[in-house]
Amino acid sequence: MLAKAYNNDTKLMSDNLRQLLISIGRKRKIRKNTYLFQEGMDAKEIYLVQSGLIQIGKLTPDGKELSLRICKKDDLVGELTLFSDESKYMLSALALDDCDIITINKTTLEQELAYNNALTFEYMKWMSVHLRKTQSKIRDLLLNGKKGALYSTLIRLSNSYGVKQDDGLLIDIVLTNQELANFVASARESVNRMLSDLKKQKVISLNDTGKIIIHKIDFLRMEIGCENCPIEICNID
Repeated sequence: MLAKAYNNDTKLMSDNLRQLLISIGRKRKIRKNTYLFQEGMDAKEIYLVQSGLIQIGKLTPDGKELSLRICKKDDLVGELTLFSDESKYMLSALALDDCDIITINKTTLEQELAYNNALTFEYMKWMSVHLRKTQSKIRDLLLNGKKGALYSTLIRLSNSYGVKQDDGLLIDIVLTNQELANFVASARESVNRMLSDLKKQKVISLNDTGKIIIHKIDFLRMEIGCENCPIEICNID
């Protein structure tokens, strides 16, 4: 069971907006390792996650997979297509677990928001936060290189899934080195070497279940010139 982010009490989506999405949607189950949608498909629906994890990613021009988000309960997926005519999904959504989701017809939601200015404003604010998060992740990758992108990914994971322990922060989610590499758009072998170096410096370690413990998070922040972005921006969701 995943832990709640240890220092994130920010509630980005209001109850009113959540209830609207649930009221006009329909429940659906998605099996693990199944795509909810893939890049280039016609975008006719958006999705509200009820349980499980959905990975949002994109193929780079050289064929590497770049992971941008891991969506969990109460996160929206496919939201960037709203209010766009004949839109297509710009990213792909892969179920990392068996998931329960709410499927919402895009046209229906657009009509509902058109008649409710307050909820439209809330939706726009929510969208703005997620665009800022995506921009900050791309900035980390472009400005800090592969190593900096890995360090920032570990920081973001700690903000989303970190659990305080006596010896540091446990990232309460299991990710393979290949999955971490996807967040950096790098080869697994490169990530293996970088993680090994961090272990030698006692910055991180692994527990018996393969979960990462960060012992020196200030080291990671210093290495990338961390700007101490708000928690709602600096996370992996």
